[in-house]
Amino acid sequence: MPHNRVSNRLAGLSGGTSGAAMLGCTRWRSDGVTAIERAAPAETPVAISYDASTYAVMMATPLDLEDFAIGFSLTEGVIQNWTEAGDVEVVASELGLEARMWLKPERGTCLATRRRHMAGPTGCGLCGVDSLAEAARTPPRVDGDLTLAPSDLLAAMAAMAAAQVLNGQTHGVHAAAFWRPNQGLVAIREDVGRHNALDKLAGALARAGVAGDSGAILLTSRVSIEMVQKTAMIGAPILVAVSAPTTLAVRTAEAAGLTLCAVARADGFEVFTHPERLGL
Repeated sequence: MPHNRVSNRLAGLSGGTSGAAMLGCTRWRSDGVTAIERAAPAETPVAISYDASTYAVMMATPLDLEDFAIGFSLTEGVIQNWTEAGDVEVVASELGLEARMWLKPERGTCLATRRRHMAGPTGCGLCGVDSLAEAARTPPRVDGDLTLAPSDLLAAMAAMAAAQVLNGQTHGVHAAAFWRPNQGLVAIREDVGRHNALDKLAGALARAGVAGDSGAILLTSRVSIEMVQKTAMIGAPILVAVSAPTTLAVRTAEAAGLTLCAVARADGFEVFTHPERLGL
């Protein structure tokens, strides 16, 4: 893929700086009460549909929805490559937004088969899954020879914090970012939902032709099993998060060959699985 296309897709790291609105509120402090305005993150229902049939509805920040639709489709296994879906059409209605995609025939057939194993549309990645095995599935094993020094991880997390434009305005959204050695922060996406932020990042990387095994995923959230599953589907061998992981996330990361670092702070971090990639 031409380099200029990659640059255009990820220009400015973030896909945009809107997604917020000013709200009036009353601020109380010990020295008095003041009427102020505060920026709040936008949140709206976003439906993802394939071949004119709704598959999932999630509450999301209405930014980077093309990235969101492609990334969700990839991390949930609906498609194997972003070219298996046509262009994303985002349509507004009185009830929310819809990201419409048309799948290539073979993928449409696979999706129709998968639907028979679903209890209903998903809301947060696991809602509606009627199989316990599907909910706790081990994702494809992560390969790649990426290694990072502890100083790289600290620099990566500091870079992500500085690049959270929407969170700087609202103090109310999550971020997912991709960091490469010798290049730094490649892309960052923000959303009120942590799953959504990671899906948006996955879509941005896929559409730009950025290989997932060439860098590390950074998260501002806790690490649940879905975040590990999605990271492994992206192909990134290292996941670093600000908050702690769940027990199932750790077991899944271990089985998938994923290096899981969490509780990342300015003075250090904790490694739960596959520390060999960090030269410790």
